[in-house]
Amino acid sequence: MKGNEAIAHAAIRTGCDGYFGYPITPQSEILETLAAEKPWETTGMVVLQAESETASINMVYGGAASGKRVMTSSSSPGISLMQEGISYMAGAELPALIVNVSRGGPGLGTIQPSQADYFQTVKGGGHGDYRLITLAPASVQEMADFVDLAFTLAFRYRNPAMILSDGAIGQMMEKVVLPEYRPRRTEEEIAAGCPWATTGRKGLRSPNIITSLGLRSEEMEAINLRLQAKYREIERKEVRYEEYLTSDAEYLIVAFGSAARISKKVTSLAREAGIKAGLLRPITLWPFPSERIASLCGQVKGILSLEINAGQMVEDIRLAAGGRIPVRWYGRLGGIIPEPEEVLEELKKIAAL
Repeated sequence: MKGNEAIAHAAIRTGCDGYFGYPITPQSEILETLAAEKPWETTGMVVLQAESETASINMVYGGAASGKRVMTSSSSPGISLMQEGISYMAGAELPALIVNVSRGGPGLGTIQPSQADYFQTVKGGGHGDYRLITLAPASVQEMADFVDLAFTLAFRYRNPAMILSDGAIGQMMEKVVLPEYRPRRTEEEIAAGCPWATTGRKGLRSPNIITSLGLRSEEMEAINLRLQAKYREIERKEVRYEEYLTSDAEYLIVAFGSAARISKKVTSLAREAGIKAGLLRPITLWPFPSERIASLCGQVKGILSLEINAGQMVEDIRLAAGGRIPVRWYGRLGGIIPEPEEVLEELKKIAAL
């Protein structure tokens, strides 16, 4: 099935309480699949097409505030419209899943795949000092697997989580093993597991669900310091990445999502050409695997950041490398996916330094 369809099926099977979204290419199949499956008749899951992306994220805000397992999905400009609501949810420490099947930009852009939303997601996107737990799938299987993982992390840390995919993985078809059905939580289970949630019952309203205006600066700083401490904990415990042929690598490619799929082929071509290349694929874009990249800098002679954008993740790689070895970026823009052979030529330039 398509990556978008896999997300929809996984949401139904893993006990999602509600989906609120608005159609936009190249992710519309998520909403379409949910509508076709009619989970409200089988699991009780709410599926609602809102009037806009802004309405969608605020419906998610309300569902999350009551301890429900809720989600939305969109694509790049739609996610832009959600940024205020996402920031509010991060400030209120509410768990939810946001799926971004990104497209080329800026502006309306193109419906072709792109990774140009890295800054928008990994650097926060909206206003204020907040972070989103961000998972980057590289296959249809991971599109399905990461739904439950994203919800688990979101509730563990009471923080919005995002699956940052792209139009290629959203639209491609691969074999996928779907998760087993899990019953949705009862109201009693929600009340026991989410004592912070607003349930509508007197005395159980959490004071931080909506409140922000009217706080003194000292109170607002205290909230921010608590959030920053939580983010440091996530950075310590939840970094995820995959390595491919790095044990003897002399040159390292760092890539995520669709670019990582290309990079595996590049690594094979490079080794055929006598260049010992390896791949590090960040699975969590935040928290970013900075420490592992830094440790590999003691082994490799150079790093190539392959991205389907103008060079965004490369900034985090350079911070991790600390200027010890050359770090270069290569990518294509506007929805064009680079060919392995052209990436190999860039890797050869690093090897020639």
